[in-house]
Amino acid sequence: MYGYEQNPGAQQQYGMPGGMQGGMPNGMQGGVPGGYGQQQAPLYPEPSPPSLADAVRAFTTGTMSAEDFQQIFASSKVYCPRGDNPGFLALHNTQQPVIPMFSTLKELRRYAGKESKYFVITGAEVIDLLPTGYGFVLDMEGDHRMVFDAKAVEQMVDFAMRRMYG
Repeated sequence: MYGYEQNPGAQQQYGMPGGMQGGMPNGMQGGVPGGYGQQQAPLYPEPSPPSLADAVRAFTTGTMSAEDFQQIFASSKVYCPRGDNPGFLALHNTQQPVIPMFSTLKELRRYAGKESKYFVITGAEVIDLLPTGYGFVLDMEGDHRMVFDAKAVEQMVDFAMRRMYG
């Protein structure tokens, strides 16, 4: 039958028709991307984008542009402390109300303690959901703390809208 060999008294052995073994002709080992058989890793893997923590360090030290930072921020996970009610926790003892956010769980734990409650969203969702008139502070207890006031958040929203809609 097509697709496997049948031997009386033996288990069925599955194979490829036409001498194909492991996805390669004539029993060659390996495979090619998009072909049959085992996939091989590319010779030069795509570099991974910097983490949000790396982007915070680069932006605060002046080695990353605002546009590059915003692109990384939009696609990164952001850790937000939470209370018993849904939504952001805001700090009102500042000139403008700000919401503490963190680039890693470790940074959040440094600020809020090991047993603190939190939720995780993307930076794009932060920009979309942040209440009007609020800013945010990223990595408040970290070495590279960043404060975005309400005006900076509006500029981030404008940048995101220009990128999305031209």
